[in-house]
Amino acid sequence: MPKLDEHCRESQKTFGKDFAEVHTWLDEFAGTPEYGFRHRRKRHHEAGIRKTIEIFGEVVAPVARQHIVSDLKQEGWTEKDHFPRDEADYVKMGLF
Repeated sequence: MPKLDEHCRESQKTFGKDFAEVHTWLDEFAGTPEYGFRHRRKRHHEAGIRKTIEIFGEVVAPVARQHIVSDLKQEGWTEKDHFPRDEADYVKMGLF
């Protein structure tokens, strides 16, 4: 799993800013007793990107998507797979 600093470096390189607050928000549930590694189901999907836009503004949409794609690829997801729509779709896809 990419750590915060890895996500921030990727954003700095691609977008010219680290967007630490966005990455921190996306991974807020990481390591919690209830979700642990399975935290991605909460915000790593289209609905999570929409909520990120509500909180941080439209400019963060590609940042959030890049973060999510990086994490999904570690779970075996490929660009040929559909992008998860929401938490239920994420789980249905077998992603945890």
